[in-house]
Amino acid sequence: MSLIPFLKWAGGKRWLVSRHKDLFPVHYNVYFEPFLGAGSVYFYLNPKQAVLADINEELILTYIAIRDNWRELEELLALHQENHNKDYYYFIRGESPINQIERAARFIYLNRTCFNGIYRVNLKGKFNVPIGTKDKVILETDNFREASELLSRAQLHTSDFEQVIDASSTNDFVFADPPYTVRHNQNGFIKYNENLFSWNDQVRLADSLWRAKNRGVKILSTNANHQSVRELYEERGFNVHSISRYSSISASAEKRNQYEEIIVNANI
Repeated sequence: MSLIPFLKWAGGKRWLVSRHKDLFPVHYNVYFEPFLGAGSVYFYLNPKQAVLADINEELILTYIAIRDNWRELEELLALHQENHNKDYYYFIRGESPINQIERAARFIYLNRTCFNGIYRVNLKGKFNVPIGTKDKVILETDNFREASELLSRAQLHTSDFEQVIDASSTNDFVFADPPYTVRHNQNGFIKYNENLFSWNDQVRLADSLWRAKNRGVKILSTNANHQSVRELYEERGFNVHSISRYSSISASAEKRNQYEEIIVNANI
């Protein structure tokens, strides 16, 4: 049985694993995910070996805390639940704990009670999302014990995506879900995304996946359904299809719209 992710994350792929299970390879060696986020695909696949990474240090520290000390983390979340109110939220938001477990509990608490589960920091690196309407800190779907057991099979790194992908070998599987928006897929796509995931990053990602493809790595990647992005991968010999959380996969231009995404794959 697949675990339900414990985080809400912008661009999360719960819909992908629930509607398009057939996209994922059945057999592979090591699973690589360089943009971990909420880990929807990782928790669904439940791989025997994994290398998981993200550039967000707080996120990776939270996964490490769950892997190494989930009981204490759960106790701290219960305290946050007991004390939660508007004043308490902003007090915790303004805190900068040093202890790893406290940092992880703070991260999960803010994720579950902030506005829309958004992760955003200001220029000083301080989390600045206002309080949201949800007040549940402990969820019925939480299973930190099993998450800890699964994460014990994984290497966890705070890292740029390129070195993670470059570490993959023949018959490994890379799932790459970079940051992108689907609401500006036409006018202004590149400009709008520049601060989210720059065009130079898009090119680096395409090149690193191309190198992995040539090593015999199995690849599945998601991205915005924008012509410039499609061309990056079509020129490098990838299979590219449009996909929507509301419809089936289609290679037909007539069935695409500005809110659809693309699936890029190779060797699967």
